[in-house]
Amino acid sequence: MTVIPQHDPIELFKKWMDEANRTESSDANAMNLATVNAAGKPSSRMVLLKDVDQQGFVFYTNLGSRKAKDMAANPKVALCFHWKSLKRQIRIEGNIEFVDATEADTYFASRDRTSRIGAWASKQSQIISGGVNLEEIVAEFTAKFHISEVPRPKFWSGYRVFPVLLEFWTDKPSRLHERLVFRRVFDKWTTENLFP
Repeated sequence: MTVIPQHDPIELFKKWMDEANRTESSDANAMNLATVNAAGKPSSRMVLLKDVDQQGFVFYTNLGSRKAKDMAANPKVALCFHWKSLKRQIRIEGNIEFVDATEADTYFASRDRTSRIGAWASKQSQIISGGVNLEEIVAEFTAKFHISEVPRPKFWSGYRVFPVLLEFWTDKPSRLHERLVFRRVFDKWTTENLFP
């Protein structure tokens, strides 16, 4: 088994992400986010990675969403990236924390105007009752903000997943896949190779 010569999993992640951005047909930054609610019930969905640094992996959402409620009850989450074009996968386990308001404001302002208005219009994960028309709600917020700046709603922000484990998986012939695991021990990373 070939050992990947890396000691910094975040830098290795960035290298793999750069390669995925060149080879995946769309949304190389799509990741599965798995959460567990207060009753121990798991749930997963796809979200988009918006930033990564030594502190962790950042994504944004409506704070009234199911995932946000799950994370309020249990701050431990898992992420999974799968890039078919590269035959690679990265699993990440960690703890979530909010990004600060300035970071959330900066990212929100970088989104296109229709996405910012959509954030105001959507009561994410809530039931749409019979008479509600989402397009009409969007039109109301479009008129409300007219030509003014669209501010970040207080119910919309970002999370950073502070990683404690990353597993880099590479598909190999005969299912003899490479699996390199990084575990955080205090401020250092340990590595181990796993059988496929």
